[in-house]
Amino acid sequence: QCHLQNSLQHSTQQIGCSLSQCNPFCHQIPIYYPPLRPVCSRWLALATYSSPYPDSFLVVFSLVSGRVMYASEQALSILCCKKKFLDSPKFVELLFHQDVNVFYSHTAQPHLPPWSSSHRAVFMFECALVKSFFCRIRGGKDREGEMRYNPFKITPYLLKVQGDEALGEEEESCCLALAERIISGYEAPRIPMDKRIFTTPHSPGCVFLKVDDRAVPLLGYLPQDLFGTTLLTWIYPKDQPIMLSMHLKVLKYAGQSPFEQSPVRFRCKNGDYITLDTSWSSYINPWSRKVAFIIGRHKVRT
Repeated sequence: QCHLQNSLQHSTQQIGCSLSQCNPFCHQIPIYYPPLRPVCSRWLALATYSSPYPDSFLVVFSLVSGRVMYASEQALSILCCKKKFLDSPKFVELLFHQDVNVFYSHTAQPHLPPWSSSHRAVFMFECALVKSFFCRIRGGKDREGEMRYNPFKITPYLLKVQGDEALGEEEESCCLALAERIISGYEAPRIPMDKRIFTTPHSPGCVFLKVDDRAVPLLGYLPQDLFGTTLLTWIYPKDQPIMLSMHLKVLKYAGQSPFEQSPVRFRCKNGDYITLDTSWSSYINPWSRKVAFIIGRHKVRT
């Protein structure tokens, strides 16, 4: 036993000496490193999961109470917050108020596919078998001291969490969400020029029916920001007549090949305008033989 104690003491001194050679502020005394906080056994599989996306984290919240039950370590740095910020609040309370309805519509239990902790989970992400949505999550403050909301792409799954039998807890239905932070497509790593393309279907009345996910990092808007609004609202005033004349032309010659349009300027979230090269086509309802919607294909020029 004494021999074991001497060996441990000698090993500790060696570690201390080697550290002192690397760090001038380190003294040659035994250094104690506190153990990492143990992870609850039911979250071990999630704690070891590696996300296929950068700047992303996992969060689990109850579909019954809505409270956060687990968040991966990356959440604190990505959200720029302290641990107590995520200590059992309702996840919906962290969202921007205009995104709450979108959140509820995409996390209803019947619509959630089951989560798999195996390698198939990565395959599910890559194949986009799960319907993702966008929302803004609260975290950190800006220079003026106002609460900051950052945009995220959320991919939800259904997760069954086993309760503590000793406490008489039953199995609980939860939502496991992969939150991937959205950054500007013009910042590193930038979206290549030939990839800055997105599509937008509109009604015959020129109202947004849907917004391509690829438009989010290019325009700064989330799909729910544009959905239901008029396209002309976001076009530079002097370019609106060009946009309107092309829209009428597509309606007049419905079903023909896509029409190329002169470049138009589109207002982004930050108030700046980008120039879009666009082409337009229409889809005719085979039953009514009327234009059901108009499709715009846009490529960012500047």
